[in-house]
Amino acid sequence: MSGINFAGEGDQTWLSQQLDKVIATAQKLPPSSRSKSPKPSSGGESKVEDFTTSLASYLKEKNAGSNQVLRFLVTADWIRMRHHTTNLNTSAITKALKDHQQSRLGNPADSLNKNVSKGHCEKAADGSFFITPDGLDSLGHS
Repeated sequence: MSGINFAGEGDQTWLSQQLDKVIATAQKLPPSSRSKSPKPSSGGESKVEDFTTSLASYLKEKNAGSNQVLRFLVTADWIRMRHHTTNLNTSAITKALKDHQQSRLGNPADSLNKNVSKGHCEKAADGSFFITPDGLDSLGHS
């Protein structure tokens, strides 16, 4: 099963159930099909592997220009997709906005807290945070 990859976001119980399904399905596949690369999607969704949109374009696409809480979430999503990471922090959001010459956030920690209260982000014990499935849904990811 070395050619099969699994990535997901969610609570541990749900992820465990999904991984079990992937493993069960993979075990039913003939060995020759396990190492083939997945075919690119023909749909309009943006795959993480080929995400090359600029931060400015992504913010504009998501209408996150003036709403700081939304701009924080969209920037976090852009970093997640661009750098293939789910563990984010407020300094990364601030740095990305600055490095890409976008308006700064007045209070990034407050924007994170507001996204947490909406259920769009969740804080981790180490001070990082991740975007929840509800947060991804709110950004149009299915």
